[in-house]
Amino acid sequence: MSDAPSPAFTDADARDRFYMAAALEEARLAEAAGEVPVGAVVVWGDRIIARGHNLPIRSMDPSAHAEMQALRAAAQVLGNYRMPECELYVTLEPCAMCSGAILHARLRHVVFGATDPKTGAAGSVVDLFAQATLNHQTTLTRGVMADECGQLLRDFFGARRRAQKSARATIVTPDSGADT
Repeated sequence: MSDAPSPAFTDADARDRFYMAAALEEARLAEAAGEVPVGAVVVWGDRIIARGHNLPIRSMDPSAHAEMQALRAAAQVLGNYRMPECELYVTLEPCAMCSGAILHARLRHVVFGATDPKTGAAGSVVDLFAQATLNHQTTLTRGVMADECGQLLRDFFGARRRAQKSARATIVTPDSGADT
């Protein structure tokens, strides 16, 4: 099932922000499920044809990243795993696994929000998209709504660290000086 057609856009920046906002909605669904808040949408023409958000914890599947979820759904909509007329909008720079799947799906273009300095495979750690010897080239737009995308991740991990610190503080340890 696909979303309704998007509104007419006055420029490419407005278009990118519109679709990234949809990816952010997906990221918030991941966060609500206790997953790392990353979301993605696949766009064909001016229509969102698939959505996805991180689900590796809930699904117990290390490949259940937002991009993979969206690509799987888009392949079902299109009836084909190749998507040369499609674009992917994702809130976080794709990892190597997702970048590989994007390249195999032959997506035309990828737009991402926040960079990932630990596992980013679109320029931060490695750049799989810059490999001219690959049989398909996917273009990139980096940093669309990067502040919003990054803040969602920072807030999530900050809350997680605070919860872990609080849990450690409530652990009762035996008094080392007590008589036994």
